[in-house]
Order: sequence, then C-alpha cells, then structure tokens
Amino acid sequence: MEKIALITGAGSGIGKACALSLADAGWSLVLCGRRLERVSDVCDQAKVKGVAAIAVQADVGDPAAVEALFAEVEARFGRLDLLFNNAGTGAPPKPLEALTLEEWRRVVDTNLTGAFLCTQGAFRLMKAQDPRGGRIINNGSISAHAPRPNSAPYTATKHAITGLTRSTSLDGRAFDIACGQIDIGNAETPLTARMASGVPQPNGEIVPEPTMDVNDVARAIVYMAGLPLSANVQFMTVMATKMPYVGRG
Repeated sequence: MEKIALITGAGSGIGKACALSLADAGWSLVLCGRRLERVSDVCDQAKVKGVAAIAVQADVGDPAAVEALFAEVEARFGRLDLLFNNAGTGAPPKPLEALTLEEWRRVVDTNLTGAFLCTQGAFRLMKAQDPRGGRIINNGSISAHAPRPNSAPYTATKHAITGLTRSTSLDGRAFDIACGQIDIGNAETPLTARMASGVPQPNGEIVPEPTMDVNDVARAIVYMAGLPLSANVQFMTVMATKMPYVGRG
C-alpha cells in the first residue's frame, strides 16, 4: 500500500533532507512551506526518485492555511500515514526584556501553534481513514532540554513541543496513532552555518561548535517512520558528538 507523508517546513534544511530520504524509501510526499518555489524544487527532486509528490504553500500558524493543506492531502491521496511537524523559526538573539510581543508570537505561532494545528488535522484524517491510524513525529530540539543564551521564545516552544508529544502519544493510543519526538543538535544546514565562526556560550564566550551531516537526521526519521504502529520511538536525540551539550561542555 502507498505510504503518504506530510512534511512541514520542507523547502530547505532538515525538512528537505528528510523529504528526499523518505522518497528514497518509497514514501509519497506532501511538502509544505511558506515559500512555494523552494518547496516545489524539493518536490521535483523527489519525483525524480519515482514517487508521487505535491507542493503546497502554507503558513502552519494560520488555521485557514492548515485546513486547506489537509483538504489537499485528503483530495490527492485520501489518507495520511506520517506527519513530520518540522516547520520552525526563532526570534532575534536579543536580551529577553528587549523582545517584542510580535517577535514572541511569531515563534509561538509557527513552532507550537503550527504543530498543534497540523496534529489536529492529522488526527481527524488518521482516525477516519481505513486502515486507521498513522504516525506523527515532532521536531523538538536540544533546546527542549537546555537553552542557549537569548533564546526564550524558541526554547519555550521546544519545551512545549515535548508536552504536545506526550499528550498526542497518549490521546492517539486508542486510535493507532503513534507520536514521537526527535531532538536535533547542530545539524549542518544554512541556519547553522554561523556555528563554524562561533556562537555565544552561557559563560559569555563566542566559541565555534561542531556540526553533523543533516542526512544523519534524515536517516533517523526514515527509521522512526518505518516502524510498525505497534512500536514507537518516543524520544530520540541526534546530535553532533562533540557539541557542548552533555555535561559542562
């Protein structure tokens, strides 16, 4: 049976790598993002691998856009087997008291409300489809465990994602909906390019940090996605081995 995956934030970075790895594994894809041209490019690369793929422009923080996204999934494929809540953003790295309410809300809307809205859409579809059920994977972060300096909005939402993951896992149990979380540390993408020249540390120093191949994250997602619904990776951490996270750096 054809397996259908929806990936948010699929136009670049982790979303793009995971989309192409899932395509290699035979998954058909619904790819969404705010920049349609980027998502369409990834969609074309996936189609070359011989799978069905569609690109949808959607801001996951917009309820109407999410409703339209899931209507498109149902119209095109009739079911959904995997949702990867990957879309995310951060606020400018400034002192907490200098953050504007708009900056805070933009991060919360994308990282947390967006994941919630997509999870609602997935629940509605996965409960009704035949065979019933599916899997949801939330993109957490090392920040779901320990913050970086000047990152209150991002860190708060990633801690909240852990709560959403646990509640989703519990509430989905009776309907064969599994939910897990992957916490990623320093995957090499355009967003982490600055780490090579140094990023702020808790002691005030600016220190370069190691990164890892983003495709190592993609392989982890393919593994999580490929499990039978009777098994679940509840939490997985994939990180650059030498990044300053474990212990005192």
